[in-house]
Amino acid sequence: MSDLTKLKVAEARDALRAGDVTSAELTEACLAAIDGADALGAFVHKTPDIARQQAAAADARIQAGDAPALCGIPMGIKDLFCTKGVPSQAASRILEGFKPEYESTVTSKLFEAGTVMLGKLNMDEFAMGSSNETSCYGNAVNPWRRSDDAAALTPGGSSGGSASAVAADLCLAATGTDTGGSIRQPAAFTGITGIKPTYGRCSRWGIVAFASSLDQAGPMTKDVRDSAILLNAMCGHDPKDSTSANLPVPDFEAMLTGDIRGKTIGIPREYRIDGISDEIDALWDRGRDMLRDAGAKIVDISLPHTKYALPTYYVIAPAEASSNLARYDGVRYGHRAKLASGEGINDMYEKTRAEGFGPEVQRRVMVGTYVLSAGFYDAYYNKARKVRSLIKRDFELAFADGVDAILTPATPSPAFGLGEMQDADPVQMYLNDVFTVTVNLAGLPGISVPAGLGHEGLPLGLQLIGRPWEEGDLLNTAYALERAVGFVDKPAKWW
Repeated sequence: MSDLTKLKVAEARDALRAGDVTSAELTEACLAAIDGADALGAFVHKTPDIARQQAAAADARIQAGDAPALCGIPMGIKDLFCTKGVPSQAASRILEGFKPEYESTVTSKLFEAGTVMLGKLNMDEFAMGSSNETSCYGNAVNPWRRSDDAAALTPGGSSGGSASAVAADLCLAATGTDTGGSIRQPAAFTGITGIKPTYGRCSRWGIVAFASSLDQAGPMTKDVRDSAILLNAMCGHDPKDSTSANLPVPDFEAMLTGDIRGKTIGIPREYRIDGISDEIDALWDRGRDMLRDAGAKIVDISLPHTKYALPTYYVIAPAEASSNLARYDGVRYGHRAKLASGEGINDMYEKTRAEGFGPEVQRRVMVGTYVLSAGFYDAYYNKARKVRSLIKRDFELAFADGVDAILTPATPSPAFGLGEMQDADPVQMYLNDVFTVTVNLAGLPGISVPAGLGHEGLPLGLQLIGRPWEEGDLLNTAYALERAVGFVDKPAKWW
């Protein structure tokens, strides 16, 4: 069997069970692809020895007839997930040399299901970014190119390494995390599928925290079916995480019928914002028509507090980040600054954080500390919390009126060039999250599905937002959209 790395998870699962291929063969194909793709900057810690051991164990399980759906599937793990004995830096210099003595709950579940870890994937530092340009490892690069030039493009962020690796067929799937769109935006930029489940559906234990009330893990895959398979393994109650929901996990893959007749899809008028490109607007209209042709009822809805979502997010997320990142002080693990004679512990704290945190992380920590300070807590943080409740209420009212899912663009534009926004006002970069942050603020599930190519030959994505805890229904609607679109394009190999 040729082109093993191009297999989807479901295809590889069937081939492994049929004996057409072994996990060892799949793994070696992926390891070779990774070694030939350093130009993409996707994998930052390669783990070939672990991968080969896990592949051998998976092949033994398959031969013994003990093979879960993911047994033997090679995948990449975002550097935010703690993996025992493997560097887990969250792409930050301040965690340089940190090798956890424990495993995150999500990766534990995946390894119990027989997956094979190929290595750790690049990301924005502490998941703070929309372009994967804040990583201490350097940029991750989008495998796609514009049709008229060879400029390097962003794969999106913060899960840019995950998106790049899946789109370039370096691995069959990858983990991501989503605090304000960090699964869905890079998925849209690279022509893959990414789902952020309902807050509390996946355990956050062992995932380096950015903003604790917003962070959620999810899969990044080549299609909707693969996302359903991965999500089944990643979800479940975890007593180690107080925000983990003690709810049964349905068989998401079994719910993929493609039948959405009778479903009601909402189109929020507030998402038609100034500055959205014409091709994104046209794509949104085509997606609406496709869902209608598939039997869904299309209705216009209002989410009136959408315009306050970005400022609300960029108060709450930095506030939580400033608290979470206070633990990185150079005392117990990670980077510690060298001190001059006569300098004390306060100097060590200051120097360590100045050397260890990059500019974007420092900016957000400073913003967060400011909005939590005594003089501004009520004016900013408390007000943002109240607006967050109103944003959540907007969605609740829409769902109460019978809406089953909401269709929006995933991003306001296709992928932009690396470096194009570095010298701009940081707010311009933050605007990349304009369609995605509401989902995190409301704790809802959201999925990005590739829906076509723009005039520059770059992938464009559509986002579907679902009811809380109804990922199965959301995945089925996404599956219907995916089948209607028929997106099969892949980037031309240049790396």
